[in-house]
Amino acid sequence: MPKKINMADQFRGKKVLITGGLGFIGSNLARKLVEFDAKITIVDSLIEEYGGNLFNIDGFKDRLRVNIADVRDPHSMAYLVRDHDYLFNLAGQTSHMDSMTDPDTDLEINCRAQLSILEACRRHNPTVKIVFAGTRQIYGKPDYLPVNEAHAIRPVDVNGINKMAGEHYHILYNNVYGIPACALRLTNTYGPRMRVKDARQTFLGVWIRRIIEGETFEVWGGDQLRDFTYVDDAVEALMLAATSDEANGRVFNLGGFRPFSLNEMADLLVEKYGGGKYQICEFPADRKQIDIGSFYSDFSSIRESLGWEPTISEAEGLAATIKFYQAHLKHYL
Repeated sequence: MPKKINMADQFRGKKVLITGGLGFIGSNLARKLVEFDAKITIVDSLIEEYGGNLFNIDGFKDRLRVNIADVRDPHSMAYLVRDHDYLFNLAGQTSHMDSMTDPDTDLEINCRAQLSILEACRRHNPTVKIVFAGTRQIYGKPDYLPVNEAHAIRPVDVNGINKMAGEHYHILYNNVYGIPACALRLTNTYGPRMRVKDARQTFLGVWIRRIIEGETFEVWGGDQLRDFTYVDDAVEALMLAATSDEANGRVFNLGGFRPFSLNEMADLLVEKYGGGKYQICEFPADRKQIDIGSFYSDFSSIRESLGWEPTISEAEGLAATIKFYQAHLKHYL
């Protein structure tokens, strides 16, 4: 196991740029980094469909700088990337269904904008360390479980194809231009500040919203296996990847303690909430076409290389998430 890194020492006084920083994962990352006295700039377009929410930085907004800009604007990014030590590139279009109904926008955000950001770094800040938020969606339907990084990549939707290209651009620029970059393939990240008004980010958010509102939530299928990563664990992985030269040029899976069937996760949610109901439903036809079936990750590579593994159980994570939305749901509707 690699030696434990003191994150406070690594980030204190460092200049950090977070694209998509008013979104779910970006805001949780920013919240952690302000504890280390990092000098943080958040970039977010605040386009309603993509999850940016100013309430996500409530309580610490005076300790960072927010720039309302779109990563698709090469002129803004050419200016913003300058002089930063770290770039957490988290901005993206996350909805699989939106990518199928509006593939051009998905291409612009998840593919073309990524290349533009990397070009801005190459020209104006080639020493910045970049961590790209990728997705397990690029694997498609798994040939075996758990899925490791050697698994074939066969995306089943437009989002997966564009996220795959964005990831490959980062590794290419590391290998060819020496810009230190790596990618994490996230899987079903959940927790406070996630989008709950619809399923554009995660189905679990919709479940939590509906159970708090006293409604029956739907579980599509039910037997599929998934793994879940609590957001604090994902943030820890992002920071470890940023501060480790061992990560440069590499991709890593994240994962959870163990795979859960959707039925099991629904039962756990009802248990932790102390009530509520769900019903098993068939997959809608449009979603069935891009469903990948059961999926859970082998994260042994990041554990062995960077010392990361999940520390927050699904029971603990769901309890903390429910508590957050019981207090703040109105800000996320």
